[in-house]
Amino acid sequence: MVAVSQRFYNLKQSPLTIIPKHCFQQVAPNPDQPFVPFSQLQQRKLLESRLISLLHDCNDLDQIKQVHGHIVRKGLDQCCFVLTKLIRMLAKIGAPMDPYPRLVFERVQQPNPFLWTALIRGYSLQGPFTESIRLYNCMRRHGAGPVSFTFSALLKACTAALDVDLGRQIHAQTITIGGFALDLYVGNTMIDMYVKCGLLESGRRVFDEMPEKDVISWTSLIVAYAKSGDMESAVGLFDGLPVKDMVGWTAMVTGFAQNARPREALEFFERMQDAGIETDEVTLVGVISACAQLGATKYANWIRDVAEKSGFGPTNNVVIGSALVDMYSKCGSVDDAYKVFDRMTERNVFSYSSMIVGFAMHGCANAAIQLFQDMLKTDIKPNRVTFVGVLTACSHVGMVERGRHLFDAMEESYGVMPSADHYACMVDLLGRAGCLEEALELVNTMPMDPHEGVWGALLGACRIHLNPDIAEIAASHLFELEPNGIGNYILLSNIYASAGRWDEVSRVRKLMRIRGLKKNPGCSWVEGKNGEIHEFFAGDMTHLKSREIKRALEDLVDRLKLHGYRPNLSCVPYDLNDEEKKQILMTHSEKLALAFGLLSTSADCTIRIVKNLRICEDCHLVMCGASQITGREIVVRDGMRFHHFHDGMCSCGNFW
Repeated sequence: MVAVSQRFYNLKQSPLTIIPKHCFQQVAPNPDQPFVPFSQLQQRKLLESRLISLLHDCNDLDQIKQVHGHIVRKGLDQCCFVLTKLIRMLAKIGAPMDPYPRLVFERVQQPNPFLWTALIRGYSLQGPFTESIRLYNCMRRHGAGPVSFTFSALLKACTAALDVDLGRQIHAQTITIGGFALDLYVGNTMIDMYVKCGLLESGRRVFDEMPEKDVISWTSLIVAYAKSGDMESAVGLFDGLPVKDMVGWTAMVTGFAQNARPREALEFFERMQDAGIETDEVTLVGVISACAQLGATKYANWIRDVAEKSGFGPTNNVVIGSALVDMYSKCGSVDDAYKVFDRMTERNVFSYSSMIVGFAMHGCANAAIQLFQDMLKTDIKPNRVTFVGVLTACSHVGMVERGRHLFDAMEESYGVMPSADHYACMVDLLGRAGCLEEALELVNTMPMDPHEGVWGALLGACRIHLNPDIAEIAASHLFELEPNGIGNYILLSNIYASAGRWDEVSRVRKLMRIRGLKKNPGCSWVEGKNGEIHEFFAGDMTHLKSREIKRALEDLVDRLKLHGYRPNLSCVPYDLNDEEKKQILMTHSEKLALAFGLLSTSADCTIRIVKNLRICEDCHLVMCGASQITGREIVVRDGMRFHHFHDGMCSCGNFW
């Protein structure tokens, strides 16, 4: 055997203090041992099997002790086969390895590799993890050869301790002692160790060198690549997967959803359905999340139908029901979200919170507060998400006193410690009501550091109430927290401009130029006539119907001008002449999406638009006007909230 690194032998305690002396003595076979008739051997094997079965059915420590007593009475206290099962069951129920399992092991005169491994495994599961390494050292010095389960237990101990250096040494041992590196189970455990210790490429090398692979080998790496954001490598592995079962498909669907690539997630789910693969709860939660990100009602209804047909209907499945409530809310269909919620036979805190947040983000404040009151009448206790929803709802309707009361009662009455997100809601509530000084005081007395959401809420309130002094304070903090967040610079510049402080406007815009800040490309997508998704980028006129879109938009703007519309040129932060600014405003992504929606959908159809960024003031003004002169309902989901435009008005009350 190749010597293990000195680290194996220099642990704080000597193995001799753990393992009794007889464990280091080679016991020679006794030639005078009496002959045991075959019939007695059969009876012994039957007894061992019965005891194994009894141990397997044990659910607690008392039951295991009763079976152990039977083992001792039957003279099987040296039977490694039965005692291995005993120690494994003690580990399964969470019993500490010291003193009980350790004493059982120490009484055995000749422990075999499986008994050694059972104790090593117990320490690898429950700790201390160094004890499993020490035991392995003693096992080798005792002359007992490891088995594949020994190495898998040791590798799990390294994973639990996130000790990749020790893991590498165990890896070396698997190569030098009997070729265990080729073992499927050891290989899978080794991949898991490297992945969880942050060495994904080392895990990939182990995978590539394995002569035999199973679905665990493939999917563990696919999931690892997905978690690291490398979906291209995940796709490459998936394409090579010999048998694509539900686990593999689910890994891809959830991977794309978790990496904010909803289109690909939905595409893989559709392929999964076409392949006739069964769908489980995990797959559905992943694809529901993807649909919520995309905000497309066409996919929402299809996914719900799949859930129903797969036996996971929202009526009787609280997990899927809660996810669908969130999905429909984010797809702009708060009425459909409530229909799902209302029909659920079982509800939990996630169900209520999803619906309350859904009402709040759509501006249905009274419905959100009423549902919160209904929740308090049940045995379900609100959590931090619930309070984010209800405080947001209070903010949208100006219920300042109600919001203060709820915020003050969070910890005292409901045991929920206010977080920075809850403070952001309160700053938004006070800011909307014009209480800017009080909002600033609340920020300054926060028990934790305010994050960008807190200062952003204060800056947004300063825009509405034209307070450049407090805006400057909020913006200075945002410039530190988000140095490349150009939206904060634009907002401060516009506030200065509204106050006529042109020197300050020039200073902010100069700062933007010095820092080389460029606005993130705006992207909007809209549902077409048959539910298909059409994507538009700001300034991009490459769509197949760009000419028609341009004409429709120009016609719409001309009609809006007759009703008093004037372009808000301050929304263009660049040093350009007015005509150039007007041209840029005309090609904002949400305006292109609006024009396409007007062209491609019937007059009685709601136009649903999703934008990756906050909608600008000019586009908001155009949406309001368009809803009035066309009679169409327009729903826009931007990076902040939902805007329902109807008859010239917006549900946000022009505060977002």
